Amino acid sequence: MKRYVWAGIAAAVLVLVFCSISFTVDETEYAIVTTFNKPVRTITEPGLYWKLPAPAQAVLRFDKRLQIFDPRPTESFTLDRKNLVVDSFACWRIEDPERFLVKVGNVAGAENSLAMLVASELGTELGKHELSAVVSIEEEQVKLAQIMGAVTERCREAASSDYGIDVRDVRIKRINLPDENKESVYERMRAEREQKAKEYRATGEEQATTIRAKTELEKREILSKAYKEAQRVKGEGDAEAIRVYSEAYAKAPEFYKFMRTLAAYKKVLGEDTTVVLSSDTELMRLLTHFDPDAICGDAADKANAPLPEVASGE
Repeated sequence: MKRYVWAGIAAAVLVLVFCSISFTVDETEYAIVTTFNKPVRTITEPGLYWKLPAPAQAVLRFDKRLQIFDPRPTESFTLDRKNLVVDSFACWRIEDPERFLVKVGNVAGAENSLAMLVASELGTELGKHELSAVVSIEEEQVKLAQIMGAVTERCREAASSDYGIDVRDVRIKRINLPDENKESVYERMRAEREQKAKEYRATGEEQATTIRAKTELEKREILSKAYKEAQRVKGEGDAEAIRVYSEAYAKAPEFYKFMRTLAAYKKVLGEDTTVVLSSDTELMRLLTHFDPDAICGDAADKANAPLPEVASGE
């Protein structure tokens, strides 16, 4: 029985000794072995490793994955002295674990250093540009991508050499105005919008005037062509009517004369008309010595006669 107890104690001691002199490193982390708090070895690859038992040596672990840092909003001035409240964030990871340990110690220390670095570089870069390069209704004036690219590059260089940190990206989440500046900026933005609206209205009115003038010219051309065509058709109709009248008159001149006389009577004589005529006038002769058979019969004979040949040029 005692043999089993001693065997169990020996096994437990061996396990404790093994655990105290061995450790594993995960693929998502770095490990630094320290001897009396001084770094002596940096491990960047996953696996099983050995060390001296505590307190001679200890293992410090740091996450090697990408970190997102969201600092407090900071105030910055643009080139045209506009005060902005900028809310940004930074993406970073540990590049040199040993330098990271010596310079900042831990993630909290790294974030404090990054907060000051990002605020400084962001303020410096915004101070080189006017407000329109950050916020504008004109898309071609906005240079925010170039501004943040320059900030990211300078933060990467400084953080890598000073803290062992690789800054992958710095971006702006939100840009706001201090309460005391909001009204003046909004007023300027309204004035810019009003000016732009006037430009649009002026351009639209100019285009409308051009379209109306072009339409009026086209209208006049159409009416002129239509009037010309109407006059041509009317002239042809009048010529045709004259030709028909001439042929009719040539066939039955007495009947034609009679019909024209009746038309004259219709226009001249009315219900209350009193006419004094000489006995030898044509009108009196038709009223007193009218022979319809002679006129109508003669007209009918001539109407049945063939029409005179008309020249092809007419």
